[in-house]
Amino acid sequence: MRLLAIETSTEACSVAVLVGDAVIERFELAPRRHAELVLPWSEALLAEAGLRRADLDAIAVGRGPGAFTGVRLGISIAQGIALALDRPLLPVSTLAVLAWGGLRGAAEGEAAGREGGASDAGAAGTRPVLAAIDARMGEVYVGAFVREGSGLRALDREVVAAPEAVELPPGEDWHGVGTGFAAADGALVRRLGSRLAAVDAEALPRAADLARLAVLAHVAGGAVAPERVEPAYLRDNVALTLAEQVAARAPRG
Repeated sequence: MRLLAIETSTEACSVAVLVGDAVIERFELAPRRHAELVLPWSEALLAEAGLRRADLDAIAVGRGPGAFTGVRLGISIAQGIALALDRPLLPVSTLAVLAWGGLRGAAEGEAAGREGGASDAGAAGTRPVLAAIDARMGEVYVGAFVREGSGLRALDREVVAAPEAVELPPGEDWHGVGTGFAAADGALVRRLGSRLAAVDAEALPRAADLARLAVLAHVAGGAVAPERVEPAYLRDNVALTLAEQVAARAPRG
């Protein structure tokens, strides 16, 4: 499969091209520069992979949750490319992308540990993972996942909540990943305490991980028409604000 993956839901801007089992990626912490970088990076990566846009089978995009502007931008760009090429779009949860990256990093750490003689190899890469993104306004976006077969399974619905209100599904030895664990001076870490076996509070979603999950989504029939893709904001007040804006612009009388 050949696909282009775009992830702009956080302060990180990330684009990847997947061809078969190989992925190439560009990733940078670039607040407010996503719109400037995505298309040039896409063209550069396609050229590096020896592909034209027309060679792509699908476009993948992080559908949120995350920063309102970044989520909307990523979906808009992905929709535009997919519509122009008449290709399907593969929307993937940004929290799932973050969780997948956390499990991948844990598995890589296990491999290094085995080389160094560690005795608990295999544990970290199969732990349940809680992905959390700083949602500002004293809240975090959270999603709980577990490795299942070659992919991920969500253990509960994704929510936005104050760190003090986050509830974990049953189980111990959770792997925490994402900026939500650093929000509010680490309130989420204090809340979950000993149920967390490890935390990476600096992790951000990457397009390479999005690409891998998008392939699994494609196999499972998750491709959709570009115009049907909706962002996952999680906050009801975002939709309410948009509705209020439309109402304000409507003619009166």
